[in-house]
Parts: sequence; structure tokens; C-alpha cells
Amino acid sequence: MSSLPELLHDLPNISGAEAKVRSTVLQNDPVFLPTTNVKLKSVSAAFTIALHMHQPTIPAGVDAALINNLQHMFEHPYDGDNHNAGTFAWCYARMGDFIPDLVAQGCNPRVMLDYSGNLLWGLRQMGRGDVLDNLKRITCDRLYQPYVEWLGTMWGHAVVPSTPIPDILLHIQAWQHHFAAIFGWEALARVKGFSPPEMHLPNHPDTLFAFVKALKDCGYRWLMVQEHSVETLTGHALENRHLPHRLVARNSQGETIAITALIKTQGSDTKLVGQMQPYYEAKTLARQTIGGVSIPAIVTQIGDGENGGVMMNEFPSAFMRTWHEAANQSSVVSLNGTEYLELIEAEGCDPDQYPTCQAVGQHLIWQRVDPDQATAEKVTDAIADLTQTQPNFQMDGASWTNNLSWVKGYENVLTPMNQLSALFHQAFATASADVTQQDNYRRSLLYNLVLQTSCFRYWGQGAWTDYAQTIYQQGKMLLKR
Repeated sequence: MSSLPELLHDLPNISGAEAKVRSTVLQNDPVFLPTTNVKLKSVSAAFTIALHMHQPTIPAGVDAALINNLQHMFEHPYDGDNHNAGTFAWCYARMGDFIPDLVAQGCNPRVMLDYSGNLLWGLRQMGRGDVLDNLKRITCDRLYQPYVEWLGTMWGHAVVPSTPIPDILLHIQAWQHHFAAIFGWEALARVKGFSPPEMHLPNHPDTLFAFVKALKDCGYRWLMVQEHSVETLTGHALENRHLPHRLVARNSQGETIAITALIKTQGSDTKLVGQMQPYYEAKTLARQTIGGVSIPAIVTQIGDGENGGVMMNEFPSAFMRTWHEAANQSSVVSLNGTEYLELIEAEGCDPDQYPTCQAVGQHLIWQRVDPDQATAEKVTDAIADLTQTQPNFQMDGASWTNNLSWVKGYENVLTPMNQLSALFHQAFATASADVTQQDNYRRSLLYNLVLQTSCFRYWGQGAWTDYAQTIYQQGKMLLKR
């Protein structure tokens, strides 16, 4: 297939080739199995780390034009911690140096990368093609493909539980589209794992079902979930977080769908990743059994790849040291997520036999509603009753932290966000199939996705909620035209 242009006029290429994207991502060929150099027989435990990279798109350019926050940091170096802009940019590029260096030294490194669409576009916007070229080196050169796995995500870094349901699929598709335009179709075909922004998993039955269905429709085989965002089918904490699980989603009509989940353990994310703690935890684990098949346990962890002193200063040496130490033994190895799943399934593991989990709070709902007799009204009534009678029950989803809400107190962001989404879908409801190739659609989609970025509900009231209001007004004017 012909390559996609990365930019169309001044816009990131996030729509227009949906059929090609779909045919690419639904390919089911093994990704790592043909090239992996790991033999499971001697492995007692494995570990996998992912680096999450994000900078929001904000209306802070000339005449409130959309620019990336990293560009804004460079342009205002004396505000807050903006003096870290250069270090952040280095962090976004440095895996393109670390992996080739380690491979040349005879090491066997692994890393998973999660970059928001906002950041990928922003790097190009601000003329940092050097960062993207560094990433292309380890993404497109076959020499380094066995060591690096990209994870898909929501293009605009939207937290899924409070994203309008029709836009969940749009974020997922936009990221795939944009990734293919930067790194090519072959690279996109290898993206099989998904990293939800803020590790935020929806627990409303209908939102969770729509999310899992969208993931599977877009070719994803697994996603990473936070340990405390899921529960067993009986409402208890997971019994073994070091095994892959089968995440089951049931909607208010009683339909069910499932996808494989790797469990991210709790803890201080950047410290655990920055100091390579998953490696040391894996050294304490033994093989486990699923369906009669003996397999290595796996420790799964993700953290910001650039944020904080640990990731900026301690991580590089810890990352390098780990692979040299691991090279001297074979019982504990690093595997990327898809690689691990392909290897254990080649040994005979059946994903349908993975331990089963569901989003936290689901057990209480299905105690009150017979799944075989479920209706939207019954589920709504059960949720209303539980909200009144169970003090800790809520349907806002669960993320990496329990003491931060993405909903409470943010009506001045959520209301415009939902209004712009409704205007967007109304404007293009009767359009022809090729409308996604048009600039007016692509620009409108961009504003819709950008407004849903989690940062506008992370930093509290003030400049960031004002950014959201500005984006809403710009998007609304665009749709009215």
C-alpha cells in the first residue's frame, strides 16, 4: 500500500484512509514469534516495562492557535518547570539511542512505547523531526524490531470513562491512522497492545463494553489495566496479578465481550520504572500454571517516560545496568507484552482459560441485575440504588490513583466537551462516506479530540480549564461554518 502523508495542509493525518487502516490492523500474523530469541523452558519469570509519553495540545500559539505544550515550554522557559523542556525532548528521543547501543553491546533489551497523538503531532509542528527520526530507527529497522513494541492509545489522551461513547472509536482510529502516516503500514500492523491514558478503565457496563468492542474492532489483542481497577467475578481483589487475565465486559443488554489484559501492579509508577523495579520483583517469582500449561509469571509496569527527577536522571543508568546484569542469567528475562502472550500461547495456553476479571464495581451491579434478563432501565436503577447505599461505589471508572477525579468539579470542561462532540456528530451525520478525507472533517475531528485531553481536568481550575473553553469556542465556530 502507498504511504500516507504525515501532514495534510497543517493538520495531522488522522482520517481519510479508514479502510486501509482497518485491513492493516486486522491482520492476525504473529508479531514477535518469528524473531524472538527467548526460549521459555528455562525462564522462571519475565518482566515488561512501558514508557508513557504525552504533551497536550493547547491554544497558546499566535492568535490562540493550537500548539504543543512542549513548544510552549521552550518559548516560556522561566515559567514553572518549563526549564525542563530540553530534557523532556531528549527523553522522547533517547530510546532511539539506548536500544541500538545495548544491542551492539550484546544485550537483549525490551521496551514498550506509548506516545499520545498530541505529542507525535506536536513534535512535527515544532520542527523536532529529529526526535521522530530517532524513533523511526528502532521502529522501522528490522534489526531493532524484536526489542521494541509500540502500544496504541487514545489519540487525544482522553480518559475513556468520561469520553463520549461515539468518540472512543474515533480516538483509537485516529491514533492508528496517524501512526501509520509517521511509521508506515508494516509498523502499524505490529501494534497489538493498548495503553489507556491515565490507566483509566471505565466501569459503567455500557462504556466498558463499547471500549472493549472498539479495541477488538481495531485489531487489538490485549490491553494494560491497573490492578485496583479490576476485580474477580465475585468482587474480590485479583488472586494472581502476575498472570494474564481475561477481561470480561457485559453491557446493559446482557451482551458480553472479552479481551486479554496484562495487569499493571500498583505503586509509584515512575519510581518503579525509573529504578527498573519490575526486574527485581520478577527475580522473586516462580513459574505458574494456566490450564495445565507451565509458564513464566510476568511483572507488568508503566510509568511516565520523561516526568520527574527519577525518570530524567536515574532511569538511564538503571535501564542500561539491568540489561547487562540480565545477560548473565537466563531464568529472568524481559519480554514485550505481545511477545509474552505469543510465546505462552505457542506453548499451549488458551486465552479463554486465563483467570477472569471485570471492571471494579461490576459484581455489585450483577448481584442486583440478572445478566440474562438485563435491560438498560434495570442497570440504571441498580446503579442509582448502589450510589445511594454504598458509600464507595461510583461509575466514574478507576485510574492509576484513587484520590483524583476526572469528573467532579469539572462541569465547565465536561459540558462543553459533550456539546462539541454532539455538534460534531450532528454536522457529519448525513455526510457521504468520503467525508473523512476532507479538510473540514479532519479539522473538526481534531478540535473534538483535542478538547477531550485529560490535562484540562488534571491541573485544577484556572489556565487549563480556560484552555478547554477556548478550544470549545474555536471548535464550535468551525462547525458552525
